[in-house]
Amino acid sequence: MQVGVGTVGGRIVVAAALAAVLGGCAESADGDGGKAASASASTKGATAGGTGAKGTAAARGGTIGAAGSACELPVSFDIAQHWKAKSIDAEKELAKSSEGEDGGLGGALADAFLRQGPVTAACEIDAKPAGNIGFLRVWTGKAGDADAGGVLRAFVAAEDNVSKAQYHSFKTGGGVSAVEVEYLYTSKLLDETKKESAFAVSTPDGPVVLHLGGMDTQEHEEMRPAYDLAKQTLRLG
Repeated sequence: MQVGVGTVGGRIVVAAALAAVLGGCAESADGDGGKAASASASTKGATAGGTGAKGTAAARGGTIGAAGSACELPVSFDIAQHWKAKSIDAEKELAKSSEGEDGGLGGALADAFLRQGPVTAACEIDAKPAGNIGFLRVWTGKAGDADAGGVLRAFVAAEDNVSKAQYHSFKTGGGVSAVEVEYLYTSKLLDETKKESAFAVSTPDGPVVLHLGGMDTQEHEEMRPAYDLAKQTLRLG
């Protein structure tokens, strides 16, 4: 499931609908200046020692996850330069939609936006200020769902039209055991297939899934350094 640009359960979603649900967290790219920022953010970073967490990381733009940061999460990690993080209060948005408040979507549609399998949207990190169209999203689950691999498989299974999913285990740069998946999503409406990636970790407060989509595979690959930065720096707390 994508929120904002892309698909939700195989349906195309316009960015305006996302803005209504999440309070306008998506922002416009800055034209050529945004692309220049993207090039800057894609410079090589240090690679982590954890197996599977290596890659060309984006330049660091800040850290989220800790109390007082843009998104308070069970984990913390660095975000890419120029990317903008915004917290999502999924339960509040779901309640607003179910009660029919102005600015809320219908309950079923809000649920499709904000839940995927066993996890709920908690944070959205927007690539538009860096010149790309897409998001790195963080999803969290309830304490007790400790099997990161099982949670990740359920997350992927909840997205329609997925194929060629490949899973593997690794450790993040912060020493956290993780399971990663790379797969293809096919839009039946657009008759187009694109690459997506996600990884999951277990924490005492419940599972956490980080997902990278993108408008198409090219955008996905251009944003990949920001995803690699998260893998290389993610730690508990």
